[in-house]
Amino acid sequence: MRLPDSFLDDLRNRLSLSQVVGRKVTWDMKKTNQSKGDWWAPCPFHQEKTASFHVDDRKGFYYCFGCQAKGNLFGFVQETENVGFMEAVEILAAEAGMGMPERDPRAAQTADLRTRLAEVTEEAVRWFRLQLQTGAGSHAREYLDGRGLSRQTQERFEIGFAPDASDAFLRDMAAKGIPFDLLEGAGLAVAAEDGRPARDRFIHRIIFPIRDARGRCIGFGGRAMNPNAKAKYLNSPETALFDKGANLYNLGPARTAAGKGQPLIVAEGYMDVIALNQAGFEACVAPLGTAVTERQLQMLWRVSPEPLIALDGDAAGQRAGLRVADLALPLMQAGQSLRFAILPEGCDPDDLIRDKGASAMQEVLDAARPMISLLWQRETGDRSFDSPERRAMLDRDLRAVLRRIADPSLRRHYGDEIARLRGDLFGVPPRRPDGPRTSDRPFVPGRRWQAPAGASATARASGLASGQFDGDAVLEQVVLAGLVTHPALIAEMRDRIELADWSRPELGRLATALLDVDPGSSSAETRETVAERIGAEALELVLAQRHVRISPVVRSDLHGARVCILDAWTKLAARHGANREAREAMEDFAEGADEAMTWRLVQAARRRDAAQRASRADEATDADEAGLSEYLQGLLDTKVWEKTKRK
Repeated sequence: MRLPDSFLDDLRNRLSLSQVVGRKVTWDMKKTNQSKGDWWAPCPFHQEKTASFHVDDRKGFYYCFGCQAKGNLFGFVQETENVGFMEAVEILAAEAGMGMPERDPRAAQTADLRTRLAEVTEEAVRWFRLQLQTGAGSHAREYLDGRGLSRQTQERFEIGFAPDASDAFLRDMAAKGIPFDLLEGAGLAVAAEDGRPARDRFIHRIIFPIRDARGRCIGFGGRAMNPNAKAKYLNSPETALFDKGANLYNLGPARTAAGKGQPLIVAEGYMDVIALNQAGFEACVAPLGTAVTERQLQMLWRVSPEPLIALDGDAAGQRAGLRVADLALPLMQAGQSLRFAILPEGCDPDDLIRDKGASAMQEVLDAARPMISLLWQRETGDRSFDSPERRAMLDRDLRAVLRRIADPSLRRHYGDEIARLRGDLFGVPPRRPDGPRTSDRPFVPGRRWQAPAGASATARASGLASGQFDGDAVLEQVVLAGLVTHPALIAEMRDRIELADWSRPELGRLATALLDVDPGSSSAETRETVAERIGAEALELVLAQRHVRISPVVRSDLHGARVCILDAWTKLAARHGANREAREAMEDFAEGADEAMTWRLVQAARRRDAAQRASRADEATDADEAGLSEYLQGLLDTKVWEKTKRK
């Protein structure tokens, strides 16, 4: 079975060689230059201690300077897994989430067609280039000169011209013996329709050849010379060679320039890329008449871990940037993101460079903003947050942003940064929109709440005010004890463990130790591993608690433990929601905001009562829940804010 070239190209675009090799080696990060796709490690094919095995991510090849092993993505899997080529492709396709193409007896014919179409497009490049030098192309040459494009730049990008004649290209190609079906298949001709004869696709336009990463001409873009043309830019249609969403203009040369240390810039169109290149910014690409696609993002990240998206300074440019940001959110990983270079309003890179020079463009690139900045601006913008409802709406929107980030570590760091920005916006200590930090919780071990003067005796004597009981810690101990007893559950709950804000430092250390446990370990092996990390006494301090020893989480089978642990997570989430409302109520109390504080106190009491009914915790927890409800009600009954209201 012969696999289509398009399938193999797509597979290479979705999986980087370093990603696949990284499963078998430990990278030497001191020697590795990740931004250039330059990776080093001890060779997986022979025993060595030094990092002589080199992976060039951009070219897609590996080489060992010790044993001379070399190959590409498919060869590496063949060698390390001891499989044939087709089996290697199947392994990689499964990893990339791609289905294998069905067996097609015409696959060889399809491959041959692509080869013949590529020959036709190369012939077209030469023809368009020749037309630019004719008398009919004089006004096109004047236009390019007026745009400041040197002859060298025009040669470099193979810019051509399609004359103002409906079938000039068709006639010349027919004279060369090229059949019409190949011209149509290459997207260069339009068949007869509605009584109109067959015609050239590109008429009276400046032509920009589009080449793929391998250097083959796969299509064309044409800019209209007629200002009244229906479409200012016209691209080749989808063909056996040309897939708009899976290619980028100038990708091959940009990859080479990025490998030499230049920042990868994503511009809007052909002229922007050409102007940037002429100004010395050679690592620049552009999408092909469509919004950036997921496949294009993966291609960009294979070239650079942090491409710069150059945006026009108007509202349309901002919207385009946000579309890219939304697309990237679930795909990002540590060391794989985007930055956004915002140009002055009304300018694109071509305008800015012609008006103010390359130095002005460099200043814009140097001031590029991280993606979180663009997202934060969208969620806040010119909105007012002068009421609790509006602030709650902002928190809801921010949580929605965080939920779209798939990488747990990255999601946690985004949560921290959003908490900092939120704190700056409201002038209060930061808190995460996806859950309170330890310092934000009303329950803090070892610290007593002081009930304000005028509160009821019941409120002052409650578990909350006395600080004698911490319901969060009880639930967290149940969760951790269950994971120690049933380590097979660690893998499926890894995200929850990583993102949790543990109420006590010792519980956080135990959780971190569990993340290093092999899910295949037995309970005894898990205890031994954790004890080595945090100490046997610290581990027993959790496991020896009475509520832990009698809990079903350590006395039932795997299924029962899973149910108990998930139930504990649910109760914690309910408690944290109520705690957030209580904390925000105290913030409003401190600021003297009468109506806002009243609303928050009522909401906190309601949510706390709901959490109490849902949790069905033990007697001590019930008492603590009731104590907090009475405490909040005491604040309402005594109207304590009237005594401290700011003048």
